[in-house]
Amino acid sequence: MKKYRSIEEILSPSSPHMVGDGFKVVNFSPGGGSFGDRMSPFFLMDFNPEFNFTPTTVPRGVGVHPHRGFETVTIAYKGSVAHNDSTGNSGVINAGDVQWMTAASGILHKEYHEKEFAKKGGAFEMAQIWVNLPKKYKMSTPKYQAILSEQKGNYELENGMGNVLVIAGEYNGIKGPAKTFSSIEMYDIRLHENGESEFDLPSNFNTGLLVVEGEATINEDNIAHEHQYVQFKNEDGAIKIKTNKRSILLLLSGEPINEPVAAYGPFVMNTIEEIQEAIDDFNGGKFGKLAQ
Repeated sequence: MKKYRSIEEILSPSSPHMVGDGFKVVNFSPGGGSFGDRMSPFFLMDFNPEFNFTPTTVPRGVGVHPHRGFETVTIAYKGSVAHNDSTGNSGVINAGDVQWMTAASGILHKEYHEKEFAKKGGAFEMAQIWVNLPKKYKMSTPKYQAILSEQKGNYELENGMGNVLVIAGEYNGIKGPAKTFSSIEMYDIRLHENGESEFDLPSNFNTGLLVVEGEATINEDNIAHEHQYVQFKNEDGAIKIKTNKRSILLLLSGEPINEPVAAYGPFVMNTIEEIQEAIDDFNGGKFGKLAQ
């Protein structure tokens, strides 16, 4: 009999709250603690389930704010987001695209609904994951990776059951385009009705699965409903996913960093002293300039 990786818990989302005026997000707290405590190197996950925004001439979003010591990964499922930062990078991510921003030593950025999307309004669905950086990379140079939908690695499952789109890492020989600072697997899984896929990941990797849309049966007899999050135990065994209708899932798996974490607002460092330094550097204008 095949051994499956045990499920630690299946979590329903928190009550939604607004980030700025453009992102209506929910969170998850594995083990009753913070996402980052259980899911290193992933520090936080904001999930914006599908929400219909009304048309507006003033794009909604989040104004200029700083980050240091980690990366933000924004995955667009529906809608469009425009990004600008203090290093001169800018871009728009549409449905299927990914924005991978490395804040590292410090960056200012802003995120708004893209102007044409804002004018029309409509369905908006996104996930943003904060990925912690190992200490030796926290003060490296900021960078920006724009990953278009067609640039993801694309593994086609047998018998037309769907696709595993690889954002980072490798699945069955198909590599993702994202360049990472620690060992990370990140898959955008698209399964059709009666779709099926299986994943073998290192037992020491912290691993979780978000049901973005649809419903999934995990390891034969555990049902995860739409918008639920599945936390797996750190043990040997495969993860089997089956669906009885079209479903979209996000799988996160990564090697824990196992370093001290000190976090305050938009800063994720190793010590309280480094947090204070980040605040001082931000107040002193060392993160650059970016107009509102």
